[in-house]
This record gives sequence, structure tokens and C-alpha cells, in this order.
Amino acid sequence: MQHTIIVIAGPTAAGKTALAIQVAKAFDTAIISADSRQCYRELSIGTAKPSPQELQAVPHYFIDSHSIQEEVNAGLFEKLALQYAQEIFQKTPVAVMCGGTGLYIKAFCEGIDDMPAIAPGIREAINKQYEKEGLAWLQQELQQRDPGFYAIAETQNPQRLIRALEVLEATGRSITTFRTANRTPRDFRIIKIGVTRPKELLHRNIHHRVDQMMAAGLLEEVKSVLPYRHHNALQTVGYQEIFDYLDGKTSLEQAIDLIKTHTRQYAKRQLTWFRKDKEFHWIDAAEGEEVLGYLRDEIG
Repeated sequence: MQHTIIVIAGPTAAGKTALAIQVAKAFDTAIISADSRQCYRELSIGTAKPSPQELQAVPHYFIDSHSIQEEVNAGLFEKLALQYAQEIFQKTPVAVMCGGTGLYIKAFCEGIDDMPAIAPGIREAINKQYEKEGLAWLQQELQQRDPGFYAIAETQNPQRLIRALEVLEATGRSITTFRTANRTPRDFRIIKIGVTRPKELLHRNIHHRVDQMMAAGLLEEVKSVLPYRHHNALQTVGYQEIFDYLDGKTSLEQAIDLIKTHTRQYAKRQLTWFRKDKEFHWIDAAEGEEVLGYLRDEIG
């Protein structure tokens, strides 16, 4: 049987984890997480990491694999995930990849161009300026200094803008000059499943999840990583809003409302990213049995 990776992707709170576990159990295999933050041991609540029970149900890779003191990016993920896949293929012909970080999934499926190393001082300076001036500053900097990139950028995504500005500062060149768009052939088959829910239900799931995170101790988790607040993994929804609360910029109630709003916006960006890829077979998260039937037919 040909080696096959089943990619399960989609927006946050759509039900990817539950479906991935169902699929992995059916094919007696393991899951490679494709989440840029769940790999950090110090971040559990704000990243909606699978529960201990879920992690016990099926072997998982790239969960709790790194410390927040380490820098993890799409290039490293590509290398590690290919190693994980080969390890799984030694035991079974099918592996599952599950997550919502589109760039990581794209890197694994297609390869990624080598990006220049960024000195920590550059990253820290940009993050401090962003924290002080906000998204509008990032947008203005790149619009003026790298208009070619800005014309095609996700202009509401601070992580993407920060990354582009880092490369510009470090090399004097646009990040676009490091992208060749050449696909790297893989020696395994890839089946892509997109998971989502109706918009109202997805939003309800998001709000409920944020409330659960607060009840589980998100505030304490954010306090515990304050020394690393300039790390890229913490320039994200769920952490930035609590940092602002701890800085006295907002009330806790406002911070929680902002986490919900920003998570909805993030889910919309995730859907936009994945829907550009016409290889995805889209399903409702409630259609688990139908998905298993489809996969069994495809894999044989």
C-alpha cells in the first residue's frame, strides 16, 4: 500500500482534533500536530492543546516537543514533520496531520524556501515597537519600505508583517525574494480534509472555548510566560490581550471580549487560507463516519 498522509485542517474550534483522533484510531496510526504553538511545553491553555485523555488515546508528535526559549518556524517544522512521517511509516502506511497553521501544512506538503537567520536583537526591537505602536505602525512601515510585499500580504496578520520586517531589517531584501514557489515532490500521497462548521456554530464554539480557557487558568499561564512576551509564539491571540490587561491597558472583561473577537477574525483568515487550496475536500465536523468511508475508499 502506498504511504499516505491524511491532512486535517481548518479554522480554530471547528472540531479538527476530535476528527483526527477518530481517523487515527480507525487507521491505527499516529497524529503529527501542525500547530505553531502547541509544540511549546509552557503553552497549553491558550493554545487549546489536546487534553491528556486525547493525547493518551493516540500517539502525537510535535506536542510539548519544545521550550518557549527555542525558536520554531515553518522550515524546522517541515524537517521534523518529514522525520515523524517516516517514523510512523515504519509501522503503518497511513499517518494523520492535524492543525490550523496553514504555513506549516504548506511547508510540509510542498516544501519551503530557506529563510535567512534573524538576529534576536532585530526581532526584539521590532516586537517592542509593535507593542508600542500597534498594527498600524507595522502596516505603514511595510507599505513604505516593501510595497511589493505589502500589495500581496495578509495586512491584518501581525505575525506575517513582523516576519517580513525582520527579513527586511536583517538582509535589506524583501521577503518575496526568498520565495521561489517551487514545489518539492514528496514520496507519499497526501489527502487533504478541510473541517469547518456553520458560521454561527463556529462562533459559539469559539466563545465557549475562550470562557473555558479563562476558567482553566489562562490568566495564570500568561503571567508565567511574561519573561518571554517578545517571543513570536506569544504575539498571538489569547496572549497579547492578557498582556495588555496586565499592562493596565484594558480591563479583564475587555481582554476576554477581545480574545473572542480576534479569535473569530483568526478563524476567518484560516478559512480564507485553506480555501485557496483546491486540493481540500471540505466536510462538516459532524460528518465523521462519512469522512472515514471516503478515506477508506481513497486509500483502499
